[in-house]
Amino acid sequence: MDNKFYITTPIYYVNDKPHIGHAYTTIAADVLARLHRQIGHNTFFLTGTDEHGSKIETAAKNANKTPQQFVDEISAKFSMAWDMMNVVPDRFIRTTDENHVKAVQKALERMKETGDVYLGSYEGMYCKGCEQFKTERDLVDGKCPDHKTVPEKMSEETYMFKLSKYQKILQEKIESDEFQILPFQRKNEILSFYKNEGLQDVSFSRKNVSWGIPIPWDPSHTVYVWADAFLNYLTGIDWDGGEKIKSDYWPADVQLMSKDILRVHATIWPAMLLSLGIPLPRVLFIHGFFTIAGQKMSKTLGNVIDPVEWAQKYGPDVVRYYLLREVPFGQDGDVSEEKLKSRYNSDLANGLGNFFSRVTNMVEKFFEGNLEAELNKSPKDLSQVSEAFYSLNFSQGLTTAWEAIAWADGLIDKSKPWELFKTEPQKVKELLISLCALLYEVSFRLSPVMPETCNIIRKTLESERITKPEQPLFPKFE
Repeated sequence: MDNKFYITTPIYYVNDKPHIGHAYTTIAADVLARLHRQIGHNTFFLTGTDEHGSKIETAAKNANKTPQQFVDEISAKFSMAWDMMNVVPDRFIRTTDENHVKAVQKALERMKETGDVYLGSYEGMYCKGCEQFKTERDLVDGKCPDHKTVPEKMSEETYMFKLSKYQKILQEKIESDEFQILPFQRKNEILSFYKNEGLQDVSFSRKNVSWGIPIPWDPSHTVYVWADAFLNYLTGIDWDGGEKIKSDYWPADVQLMSKDILRVHATIWPAMLLSLGIPLPRVLFIHGFFTIAGQKMSKTLGNVIDPVEWAQKYGPDVVRYYLLREVPFGQDGDVSEEKLKSRYNSDLANGLGNFFSRVTNMVEKFFEGNLEAELNKSPKDLSQVSEAFYSLNFSQGLTTAWEAIAWADGLIDKSKPWELFKTEPQKVKELLISLCALLYEVSFRLSPVMPETCNIIRKTLESERITKPEQPLFPKFE
């Protein structure tokens, strides 16, 4: 790997406030960014909001606001949510940013000059919820499976993009992993789509949607929301829409997203890059969906989880830990507040928190807080924790860290330092030096996931006098 790391999340559609699924992707991206910064990689982490399209226009009207007022308000909620989660992007991009708008228009002019964008008409089944045209194969009982609505038949003049032109080369790049899609079942899913349905030219403009970027040569059309949104991954690193990308960060090393937007990211997005003569990203990594206590997350059911509420109640480190520990990244999984509380008590209060409390308490009690310990000689090699994180196997990495904590707790119980100190204080001192070193190593490996907690641990162990903090790291919830 070269010495740079560029990671993106999707930019989130601002027709409503952020939910736990948005937080999942963004926290994972933040952990990877912190991990790569930790080892000295020149890292750039991009997230942001997607702010154009008919859905926004409708939502703003329903809220008695202008589209710009509406997107300003909702975008701020996303930015605040990430602040609450200790998510630290290098840039939070908005598709209403002036540099983005100008770059999109310039890029479309370039694609028109090569003949990849042309005036035509499009007829099909259009789902307003997805802002996508659907084929019969996409529908379940005639309805969009995500929004449970019957798409409307639509026929309109539009500027088309020659997606079909890039079928063969994209399929070859996906098969060879030059354009890698992970996990492998998602790669197979996309290749099946390529082989069974193939790529058809797609609409790149809307004539009856005013809230969008005007087509530069024909302002009666606005840019189709997906064609606008994809280019954020380039404009976020200051690309101006021209032939060259001045930033050293491209190509993106990892692009994270949920499985509902895999198809457009594995077809339209890379085809646009080929049309513009720009290298493809290295990896698309696709995570699964959450169910909430066994049910699909839905505003209708009233079970949508607000990540800000959880962060305010339990703290950001707890939410970050729980989401990445509970479900193997890439798979579907079930989350709930009851499960969070259970993991909080078992893993955090009784696990890491209790271990930290036991060690610091014994150092203070037996040696007045002074060990002169070497913190770089851990009795356990925890490099596998970071290696699992690098592979986006967050749950396994956290499991490995907690196995080390359980081992250390068992060692304390077996050694009984409170009894051993009476006869062999030097052995107790050696034991506590090893335990402090292990605790320090755990805090280093876990810091991308739990930055606040690990900072407290490290500062305590690095102080001239180690004392048990007055407040536990994780007060137990009843």
